[in-house]
Amino acid sequence: MRRFTLVVFAGLTVLASPASATPAVQATASAAKTPSKSTAKKKKRPPGFTGANAPKSSYRKEPLEKPSGDLWLRAENLAQEVRVSIYKQDGSFDDASLAKLDELFRCLVTGEVRAVRSELYEQLSRIQDHFDGKRIDLVSGFRLGNGEQSSSRHFHASAADFRIKGISIHTIKKFVETLDMGNIGLGIYPTTQFVHVDFRAPGEPSFRWVDYAGSRRLKPAKKKSGRTQPARKPVS
Repeated sequence: MRRFTLVVFAGLTVLASPASATPAVQATASAAKTPSKSTAKKKKRPPGFTGANAPKSSYRKEPLEKPSGDLWLRAENLAQEVRVSIYKQDGSFDDASLAKLDELFRCLVTGEVRAVRSELYEQLSRIQDHFDGKRIDLVSGFRLGNGEQSSSRHFHASAADFRIKGISIHTIKKFVETLDMGNIGLGIYPTTQFVHVDFRAPGEPSFRWVDYAGSRRLKPAKKKSGRTQPARKPVS
């Protein structure tokens, strides 16, 4: 009788083992190992932005050399390009050439044109000279519409977003830093692979940044006759 009791007790022990856990218990254990959708969403981070004023000690001390004046630009959203010299033979600005560039820099949303800051064209010419005359592909120039803020240098026609085929944005940024004598904005956008360069108000510190956000491809608008300020007009 004693032996029979021991056998029965052993059988009950086997039935109560972890291997015989109910489906409900197993499902609970499985759910504990699987991260919830809300947890997965928390792991996704928005595009990052980091930026700071450039230390004055990093500014260029020597005067900038005058560029060749040659500019070969292609506006990506317009599929148009211009190849000109921004200088006349006497070294003064060629208004007819600048007017052609202004048209290429026009606002893609409104179609309006503004006289772009000539120092920006000179800076782009220096960049092109340094990279063996390779064409500069313009991503964005003057911007007026689509809720553009007046604090943007694009709004004031003194900024350009661009890239150069075959040249790293980091390489371009490193070179532009050597041209910084103050009041310059310089940023790179690794996600969409372009560089931003702008001129700021005199005395305003230079600012440098990295932004993982991208630019939206805008559909070009028809050019309007109205001007936000007098733009250059081609002259013979």
